[in-house]
Amino acid sequence: MRYDFGSDNTAGMALSAIEGLVRANKGFARAYGADEVTARAADQIRQRLDADAEVRFVFSGTAANAIALSMLAQPYEAVLAHHAAHICTDETGAPGFFGHGVGLIGLPGFSGKIDPLALQAQLGEPEVGHRQPPAALSLTQATEYGSVYTEEELRHLIEPAKALGYGVHMDGARLTNAVAAGFDLKDIPRLGVDVLVFGGAKAGANCAEAIVLFDKSLARRLDNRLKQAGQTSSKTRLLSGPMLGLLESGDWESGGAHANLMGQRLAAGIAGRSPFVLAHPVEANAVFVRMPPEAHARLNEMGWACYAFDDGSVRFVCSWATQEAAVDELIEAVAGLG
Repeated sequence: MRYDFGSDNTAGMALSAIEGLVRANKGFARAYGADEVTARAADQIRQRLDADAEVRFVFSGTAANAIALSMLAQPYEAVLAHHAAHICTDETGAPGFFGHGVGLIGLPGFSGKIDPLALQAQLGEPEVGHRQPPAALSLTQATEYGSVYTEEELRHLIEPAKALGYGVHMDGARLTNAVAAGFDLKDIPRLGVDVLVFGGAKAGANCAEAIVLFDKSLARRLDNRLKQAGQTSSKTRLLSGPMLGLLESGDWESGGAHANLMGQRLAAGIAGRSPFVLAHPVEANAVFVRMPPEAHARLNEMGWACYAFDDGSVRFVCSWATQEAAVDELIEAVAGLG
């Protein structure tokens, strides 16, 4: 089975990330994140965001998202998110677990983007004592369906939420792909996001993600929270080292740009050479295709790992490591199914 397009998690580490890990591994250093490598990696993230923020490196995006949301909502409150967001569909109740009961309210919208009218309707709902009222808004950039919010689209969602005193979280597991599509990282703090999860794993790091706190009041006892959650690494430099390698080399950005370019190549080939249609606009590194179950099964039988997504389409994901030859080979395989 070939996993080239099964997920951007199927790719290994980028060379610059491996080199960053090797450099970080040399000699002795302070433990628990007090080392120079971690400080430099955090500074790289701050520079890109043009913000004075608290930064912590953790082992997984699920933990990063759930811990971030636990800072923004009380156990008797809920978080608003797109109904296809990772926190709603793929984290096994982790926000509720880490948040000791925090709920999730799913909202509709095309291609993974929250519909502003649906958000306004939810914000206008009366609070009653028998259900969890929303206290935070979670946004995903790029979305689960490969679309990328513009600055204006984000503003129309964030401003009404902030006006009611809600906290705002952004899941940036594929933030590098949003940047490659033209999104300005500096818009994140300018728009009022309180907590960002800055993606590393899908960008070519190991299993590292960064929690970025723009609202420093949330940082009180953050390290205690991370320790209790099992997310405090004794050798943090081995988490931050690969991220530092990606960031200092510029591969965090160039890898995302390559993944997006391969996504565009794949989408154009499938749309132009097969009888199947694209289910969503291809703005980042994911391509969603409408095809019957028989065609999907045949593709799997031919050795291509790809999965039916929540909307019934078949998802293909490109990564920093995707090769043009593999894209063209997959296009031939899909074209042959027609």
